[in-house]
Amino acid sequence: MRNGSSNQDFAQIDSPLPAAKAQGGSQTLLRGLDVVEAVADGPVPLAELAARLGLTRSTTHRLATALIERRYVSFLPRMGYQLGPKLLELGFLAQQQTDVVQVARPHLEALATSTEDTVHLGVLDAERALYLDKVPGRRRVEISSRVGDRQPLTSTGLGKALLLDDTVDHWRKLFEQDQAAGSPKADYDLWLKRMHGYVDVGRAFDLEENEDLIRCVAAPVRDAAGNIVAAISVSSAAQYMADDRMQALSAEVRQTAGAIGADLGWSAETAQKSRRGRGRR
Repeated sequence: MRNGSSNQDFAQIDSPLPAAKAQGGSQTLLRGLDVVEAVADGPVPLAELAARLGLTRSTTHRLATALIERRYVSFLPRMGYQLGPKLLELGFLAQQQTDVVQVARPHLEALATSTEDTVHLGVLDAERALYLDKVPGRRRVEISSRVGDRQPLTSTGLGKALLLDDTVDHWRKLFEQDQAAGSPKADYDLWLKRMHGYVDVGRAFDLEENEDLIRCVAAPVRDAAGNIVAAISVSSAAQYMADDRMQALSAEVRQTAGAIGADLGWSAETAQKSRRGRGRR
């Protein structure tokens, strides 16, 4: 601040931009973002990019050039425009700043309120399911899980949800490891048949396989790349988890997992690409 500044000086500094100028700036910003989104599947030649945006070639070139200068877009000779390295930097920083527990917590609380059952959040940790959060339900049901517990992947609903994208060979390896480590004895062929069914519908069940008289419905949480980075589950006593209720809960659990994923950058478009990439296992 310079000495002797008047109130008029501050009024000029704080006064908003003229409406026309502000509107023009916003429009340019939005057009620039349109360019970035349009080249997400790039490279895209200039003529095609202009057609996608509904702009003239000269305007499109001007916008793209400005984005190249800031490294949000790059240009490949004879091929066209594509995403630039700046977005990689920002994406990495955004990922570092995103705490999955913090992001998921309000969704977990809403799900626990809606179902009246205990809700868990977990991630893969050295071939075990690591429980990161637990929101108790309203029912007087004792669930032995605790935050920080590491449970078998192949006998818990949460663990199976974390495995939905894995190969059958890896499933078998983990199943044999868990059985050798003392997981409740299970028939592999039946377990495998159920896993294929879980993959088809995008969620998993625990049918008293990990803890007597406790059942749960679980679903995977995906990140911006479509990868499974966590899973959530709704757990309760078997008396509250008849087969028909577990089926009814499936949609709500998947929807909640999808909402958490959306906060992490997941989208329906990402899901379609991810499914095409994985194919049938």
